[in-house]
Amino acid sequence: MKKFETLTEREVLALAISLEEEDERVYADFAEGVRQDYPASATLFDAMREQESGHRQRLIELYRQRFGEHIPLIRRQDVRGFAFRAPVWLTSPLSLETIRKHAGAMEMETRRFYEKAALRTEDASTRQLLDNLANEERSHEQYAAELEKKILPANVKADEAEAQRRLFVLQIVQPGLAGLMDGSVSTLAPVFAAALATRNSWDAFLVGLAASTGAGISMGFAEALSDDGSLTGRGHPWIRGIVCGAMTAVGGIGHTLPFLIHDFHLAMVIAALVVVVELGIITWIRKKYMDTPIFSAALQVGLGGALVFLTGVLIGSS
Repeated sequence: MKKFETLTEREVLALAISLEEEDERVYADFAEGVRQDYPASATLFDAMREQESGHRQRLIELYRQRFGEHIPLIRRQDVRGFAFRAPVWLTSPLSLETIRKHAGAMEMETRRFYEKAALRTEDASTRQLLDNLANEERSHEQYAAELEKKILPANVKADEAEAQRRLFVLQIVQPGLAGLMDGSVSTLAPVFAAALATRNSWDAFLVGLAASTGAGISMGFAEALSDDGSLTGRGHPWIRGIVCGAMTAVGGIGHTLPFLIHDFHLAMVIAALVVVVELGIITWIRKKYMDTPIFSAALQVGLGGALVFLTGVLIGSS
């Protein structure tokens, strides 16, 4: 990597062209990434892309006038001082708020580059253009705010926020909730049956650990293989599978961990309390994200948990 201070004016202009081209492509990626779910925001990022394209064309014209047709490939990663940006395709899906913060950081970094570059150049026309571009980058935040007011009025923002919430529920909450319910409820019978049958905390812990891990793997694969998300909009299948499998394992391990306590009766009491907390969390999630009435959610979850718990007690005591 080279220090910025060692770059020639030719290299500085080539780097500026590369930066504008990269920013233009990033805005295009942002626009395409949100176009299906947030078309108004996609229009905003399209407008920002066009701005960056105009900057690049002006820089190329100046470069041709001064240095000819060949533009050396100099990228941000070749020069010290630039912040690392994770590629958009590696970090997607991104929330709208994350994308807007990312765009703001891009504009700030590019503006500082133009300000430093303008101070180092001796050519009047080059300095004038770099100063102008720095001012335009500085005004981009205001420009984006004005565009946002036009393209994203309050009602559109509210619609996009609701759409983002629905996607979060569909892609994360639903598979996670299904896993948590399955792990918390389905493992009750084997854990408490083993505990009452053996009267040994360690044996109950091993059974609970095996049941939770096995259920997590099973539920994870079942969710991942259920559909690829292309038609349902449920997101990447393996992300859903990981979320579902992990929450299944967590739901079962929660009331398994108390059996690490050597005192069997104390472990049973704490495990039963953990079950109550788990069912309460599931009820709250159903109320908050699935819009299920609190009484109905508590009745459904509590009844299912109680039946499975009683099954385990009856089998373990027989």
